[in-house]
Amino acid sequence: MHHLGSTRSSLKHDHLLQTPDTFVRIPLPGASGVDFIVHAGPQLGADFTQMTAEFSAGGTLAAAPGQRFVYVLEGELGLVMNGDRHLLGPGGFAYLPTGTDHSIAAVGASKAVLIEKIYAPIADGPAPAVVIGNESSVAEAPLMGDSSLRVRSLMPNTDEYDFAVNTMTYDPGAGLSVVEVHVMEHGLLMLEGGGIYRLGDSWYPVEAGDFIWMAPYCPQWFGAIGKKPAKYLIYKDWRRHPLGA
Repeated sequence: MHHLGSTRSSLKHDHLLQTPDTFVRIPLPGASGVDFIVHAGPQLGADFTQMTAEFSAGGTLAAAPGQRFVYVLEGELGLVMNGDRHLLGPGGFAYLPTGTDHSIAAVGASKAVLIEKIYAPIADGPAPAVVIGNESSVAEAPLMGDSSLRVRSLMPNTDEYDFAVNTMTYDPGAGLSVVEVHVMEHGLLMLEGGGIYRLGDSWYPVEAGDFIWMAPYCPQWFGAIGKKPAKYLIYKDWRRHPLGA
């Protein structure tokens, strides 16, 4: 609930912090019984779209205009593709290349992250394939040798895939070892815990449910604060030359 218009949400030229008190839900074509929170898209300056999809029981979602990544936050989604049905529960994910004929239906009230992007092919390169899995089956790896900060890579790290999606978990008190400034842009959803995020020249308290967009070259740093681990899901464009070649 707002108090005299106050909010932690903030929009700057190179970043957005969007907190749940400012979320606005909209309908979109090709969906029934689904409300969408559009966190990032071309209107923001992003080269991808990230949304939270809130499904009523039986809500359905048709194929995307580009490639799509789905990560289930709550409930269960049935993914139908090539006559086969895959049930995705919390932590379940699927990558669907452009043109993949599929549909998604909620078994009950459910919530999922949707990341969609127009594919950037490599000349004479292989085409990406469907990926289906669950985060719990992906091995954790320490970031730069720091076991207090662990990464799970949900997308294959090969040239045919032009973006990456990871989860990152920080033990209480853990933080990035450097302030990062790089060519990739990010979409980030806080899943658990909280901490402090530096974005550009601003410092923000963040907590589960917050969304962050970071433009290319936005200075960025995170440190976990609290008595339990902090965890987020993060997107980045990946494995493509800056000139688009």
